[in-house]
Formats: sequence, C-alpha cells, structure tokens
Amino acid sequence: MSDVKNLNKYSPFDRIPEDAVADIISASKVVQFPAGTIIFTQTDKPSGYLYFIGSGKIDIIVETPEGVEMVVDTRSQGGYFGWTPVFTNDGYTAGARAAEDSACLLIPQKQVLENARKYPDISNYFNKAIFSQVRKLYKEMVERNSMDPAAQMEAYPFQKRLSEIMSRPVMTCMVDDSVQKVAVKMTEEGIAALVVTNREGLMEGIITERDLVRKVLARDVQNHSALPVSDVMTHNPYFMTPETYMYEAATFMFRHGIRHLPVLAGDEIAGIVSIQDLMRFRSQKSMLLVGGANEAETVAELAEVYKAIVKVARVLLIENRSHVETMEILSYVHHSVIRRCFEIVKRSMLDDGYVMPDIRWCFLIMGSGGRKEMLLGPDQDNGFLYEDYPEELNEAVDKFFVPFSEKLVMALAEVGYHLCNGKVMVNNPAWRGRLREWRERVTRWIQVPEPQRVRYSSIFFDFMPIAGDSSLCFDLRETVSKLIKANPLFLYQMMELDYKHKVPLGLLDRFITHKTGEHKGLLSLKENGSIFIVDCVRMYMLEQGIHGVSTIDRLDRLEELGKFNKATADHVKAAFESFTYLRLQNEIKCIDSGLAPSHFLDPDSLTEQEAELLKEAFKAAGKLQDSTRRYFSKIIGR
Repeated sequence: MSDVKNLNKYSPFDRIPEDAVADIISASKVVQFPAGTIIFTQTDKPSGYLYFIGSGKIDIIVETPEGVEMVVDTRSQGGYFGWTPVFTNDGYTAGARAAEDSACLLIPQKQVLENARKYPDISNYFNKAIFSQVRKLYKEMVERNSMDPAAQMEAYPFQKRLSEIMSRPVMTCMVDDSVQKVAVKMTEEGIAALVVTNREGLMEGIITERDLVRKVLARDVQNHSALPVSDVMTHNPYFMTPETYMYEAATFMFRHGIRHLPVLAGDEIAGIVSIQDLMRFRSQKSMLLVGGANEAETVAELAEVYKAIVKVARVLLIENRSHVETMEILSYVHHSVIRRCFEIVKRSMLDDGYVMPDIRWCFLIMGSGGRKEMLLGPDQDNGFLYEDYPEELNEAVDKFFVPFSEKLVMALAEVGYHLCNGKVMVNNPAWRGRLREWRERVTRWIQVPEPQRVRYSSIFFDFMPIAGDSSLCFDLRETVSKLIKANPLFLYQMMELDYKHKVPLGLLDRFITHKTGEHKGLLSLKENGSIFIVDCVRMYMLEQGIHGVSTIDRLDRLEELGKFNKATADHVKAAFESFTYLRLQNEIKCIDSGLAPSHFLDPDSLTEQEAELLKEAFKAAGKLQDSTRRYFSKIIGR
C-alpha cells in the first residue's frame, strides 16, 4: 500500500502543522518508477526535487571513474533521496535507481526550503541525514554503549599522545645562566623545571627544583647564587617524541624516577610533560603494566603485559570513538611487545656466545600486524630479510639466524602469539632470505599465481619492519610494485580466489552459519566479512602502485586518487569499523569466559541492533567485492 500522499506520517514532516504538509503535497507531483528505472545519476544536473518514497525500494548507487557501479544503500517506504542539491546547491553525491516498482512524491526545492525556514526540524533532519545506513547504525551503537565520564579516564592514557597533552611553549634557560637567575624564573613562572639550551637553541640538559634543593641548597656550596646551570643540571636527559602514547611515557618516567620529561621533534624542543600530568588516571595499574613492555627483562614479564592488553581493549571498546583507532592502539602495544621479545631473545643469543654476522637485516611482520590491525588473538606472521651478502657468509648467517629464528618463534608463542597454521614464520626457511631471494620468491608467486602462492602473497604484501634496517623493506616494496605492474593478470587471479567466498547472508537476509565441524552454528567476522574489505582495498592499492599501512589509510589514498568517491569510501570504512567493533567485543567475551579470543561468533547471541549492523556490514563488504570483480575483469579485458 502506498503512502505517497501520507507525508505527515513520516519524520520530519510529522513535526509541522498539517495544513503546511497539505500545501507541500498539493505543490508536489506523484511519479511511478518501474523496477530498474534510473531516476538520476551522480553526474546528472539536479532535478530540483526532494524525493519521498511512498512505496517500493530505491537503490542508491555510485560509480567509480572507470564506470564500475556500486550499490551503497537501499531506501524503502517513508525514506528520502536526492536531498543534497536541495539543501546545498551542489550536485548529486550518488545516483538513484528503482530496485522495484516504486511510487515517489517529488517535492519542489522551493517548497522544501520555504518550509525549512519556518520549521527548523526539517533542515535539522536533512542536515543530520547520513548517507550510509551502516554508518548510521554503527554510530548509534557506539553512542549507546559509550561510557560515563569517570570510566572514560580509564581509556584516556591509551588514546592520547604526548603531542596532545604536553605543555608548550617550553620555558628554557642557557647553560651559562646562574642558578639564582633560574630560581627566580621558576618562581615567576610557577614551574618546577626548565630545559637548558645552548646558543643554537638545542637541548643540553634539564634543571628542576629538586636539582636546586639537592645539588645546591642541601650542600655547603660557596657563592651558590653565581653557580652556573651547567654545574647543576642533568646532562643529556631522557626525552620522548610527540608521537609517544601517554601510557608509555608514564611507565618510563615512573620506572626511572623522572618527574619532568622533555618532548623533542627531531632536534626541536616541542614540549614538556610532568609525572603529575600523566598519573592522574584511574587506570594506573594496567597503564603501568602495558607500558612496561619496553622495560621488560624476560619473556615471562612480556607474557604478563600481553595478558593485560585485554584490559586496555575493554575500556577502549566502549569509548565513544572510532574502533579502527582502537585497533591501531592495540597494534601499537603488540608491536612494542614483539619488538621487546625480539631484543630479549637476541640478547640471550649473544650472551650464549652466538656471533651475529656483520650484515644488514630486517625482521618483518606481515598480515594484520603489518597493517596495524591486530586485536586480541593475533598469530605469528613474520620473516627475515637480509641484504644481498656474498655466498661465503651463508654459513655464518645460518649459524646465527637459524637458531635465533627458532628461539624467537618459541618465545613469541610463550608470550601469547599463536603459531601460524600456514607456518608463515621465521623458523620456516621459506620466510627468510636475502633481498634477491625474496625477489625470486615474489616473482614466482606473481608470475605463476597458484592458489597457495596467492594466499601467501596476500599475507606477505602487508609486510612492515619491526626491527633492524627498514631501508631493506623499501627496496623490496619497490620490487613488488614493479612486478605487479608487469603482471596485471595476478590481481585478477587474486580477485578470483577471493570471490570464491561470499558474505554469509541468504534469502531474507538470514545469516548462513557453518554446517559442520568445530564452528558449526557460527560465522566468522574475519573470514566472511572484514577480509573481503582488506583484500579488495589491497588489490586497488597494488594496482595503483601506492603504499598505505592500514586499510583505512589505503582507502584515503584511493579516494585522493579518485578510485573511490567520498561516499563510497565512507561506506566501506563504516563497514570495516563495524566488523572491528563486533569482533573486538566478541574476543573480549571469549576471554572473559575463559576461552581463547575468536572471530567466530554465534549470531543468535547478538542483540537485534547488533544483528542489523552486522547484516549491513556484510552487505557493504559483498557490494565492494562485486564492484572489485567487475573492475578487475574490465582491466584484464582491455
């Protein structure tokens, strides 16, 4: 039954006088759109109407510069479309097509704007309208689950970097200033520390109230007022960079007994933080534990840090923020743990008398670790990259790196990082090698793209350095880019392998779960959802020869290049954030129940809102998968 003339039943027109709605309807016209009718495209000149759906369904569609179409939303009875040019005088951000026989009320722009001026509810409604349904659902859920202000303080140290909380400009003094001059300046400025600089403005040291008390007043120093700062200051003090997270700085300062920490951007003095600034939060226990990764001396200590990561995840999960950012924060912690584990094992090897060969090397992490998309149960995906050393060094390299690789994998497993089922780890000779050997390996993957090689490559292409000489990574990345350009068929093969797996939605949007095995009755948020977004975005990135670490970074780069318009990119980002949110929530529930964190969940355990959000995210992933297949099919057909 059509509601085309019942505009007063639907927001925002249900909030204005009935006679005003009647005037709007009389000035409007009813148009029938048979299924499949293109109502307008995103490049059409605006029609001058706001469209109200009285019956039927309308697909909102976007088109890439290459002509690949993507359905990003479907609107039903009581919904609207085409409002952007009505309120902004800009063009359409997307097109519209009748998904089924539909009847629409076309409201003239003049009528809409005149009534919007009289009744602000109309303009407020459309100004807040969100293009993507999945974005809307995600935001609603995050807002509903957000914490109270007191609990938000738990998350604060794990979210904020020193650049956001440091004091600036920094009060300074010169190395040859007198102690008396410094004391007067501290008193006048009401501060407890000054950074000491040379005549070029570079940091030479730091002097604090405690230095004045302990090194001057507490001692019988003759003519102490004329004493130069250089005799009292702490020379070459510890410092950190603006990108350092608060929890890291707090732990470092606490363990080293530091009360004031300069913040340097290169050689420039960017700011200063005090221990009081950093220790005002309720999450001190978990903050100090997690921040202790860089200070750990044993693998057992790192295992305790690893266990505490879930505490960080729990408070970040219900913070009112992007959960992709939460994933980046967790990855930052994981990287710190992995890097410290590497250093502990390396030190142990050297203490045991092993000799590290004099070559350049780089320890790589791949997969989710390389994308900075780690959650609570990541497995190991790692490798060793060496410079092209001469053959005569083979024995010396193997004598150190073969046992080192085995010890490192076992140590990481002891910390909590599971062994990779596909053996993508440094103790597998296939994941160690010189630069030229990696080139040969990747060349085989790309030129003869057998299914297993394609799977390996999808893990490998997300590599990043975690220790050693990172310049080796840049050389390898350049090789990969050249090989992809020379072998475009590889991306098609990669896409075909990915396309064999579909999102788990059946008729009437019912979830399709595993029918047998240990995951019977469950579905995977990773293998059936987020991996499609990761893989598709990676394919576009490789085709364009660009680099971006995370999936979101890559989407931003592709949007800049015009491969995705803003609406499409936002739609995909929202779906990816939704998968991240639901997966992290599920992993925490598993841990709280004494189980290993898992991306498999029981859809029956979801609330109605969570189920709706997951369905919309699956739809977005499926549509991206379809449009990617059409795009790369066209590329191969050229």
